[in-house]
Amino acid sequence: MKKDLLKLLDLSKEEIIEILNLADQMKYNLKHGISHDVLKGKTLGMIFLKSSTRTRVSFETGMYQLGGQALFLSSNDLQIGRGEPVEDTARVLSRYLNGIMIRTFAQEEVDSLAKWSSIPVINGLTDFSHPCQILADLMTVREYHSALEGVKIAYIGDGNNVCNSLIVGALTCGMKISVATPKGYEPHADILKFAEKFGDDFSLVNCPAEASANADVLYTDVWASMGQEEESQKRMKDFAGFQVNDEIMAGAHSKAIVLHCLPAHRGEEITAEVFEKHANSIFDEAENRLHAQKAIMALLMK
Repeated sequence: MKKDLLKLLDLSKEEIIEILNLADQMKYNLKHGISHDVLKGKTLGMIFLKSSTRTRVSFETGMYQLGGQALFLSSNDLQIGRGEPVEDTARVLSRYLNGIMIRTFAQEEVDSLAKWSSIPVINGLTDFSHPCQILADLMTVREYHSALEGVKIAYIGDGNNVCNSLIVGALTCGMKISVATPKGYEPHADILKFAEKFGDDFSLVNCPAEASANADVLYTDVWASMGQEEESQKRMKDFAGFQVNDEIMAGAHSKAIVLHCLPAHRGEEITAEVFEKHANSIFDEAENRLHAQKAIMALLMK
């Protein structure tokens, strides 16, 4: 593993599989009462410039289960929220902590923090990427399909940070992925350039039914992410027809699973009926954030 986890574009297939294998082992250990306090005495600083239920609870719980402790640090708790240069914050925290998780807006903030830190930095989410979520997603797909190679996943909705990272993770691991977004909401240009080399394993369309045809996994996310509330009404109109519903599910394989990174807005990006029918896979996915992130911390901070 590299020193940091900043984005999935930085990881090879072998490194992703290493994380997933360790996550599987840690999930097994936890459920069978097997001690795995590999980070005993170590401390993770968690910087939250964007709030989150799952990210905070899963990282904090994960550090506890690994034998360490986690410190919650909001912008109100740090001088970085009052104008201290990130290079100073990074070097100070490196003297106190064993690792940093940051959830923020710009990818550049995470990259700069890692540049100046002498300890591992984990990207808990930026507007560009969400690597921890996608590692949990891949873990979940592998649990349901036994492997990743050749599995087709259809992503329907906004070409956001989750979509960006899902494209990278899926293609790197030998999956096929079809993305359906409204015009003007396509994934980041850097991600589309990355996907070009995978040929027919990747497709970008504006028709959800085309994307979901013969899919093994359907994936969706909210139409308006944090910070986009002011444009939510416009997005509701633009995304009309991009709901995961019974009609879309009919074109997928009969045993297709549904994933959603949560929170879910029933009646918008997914119907309540489809959500509840596939609640097991969605909440397995949510649980796997804990195990995937434990594996990441163990590999980077041990």
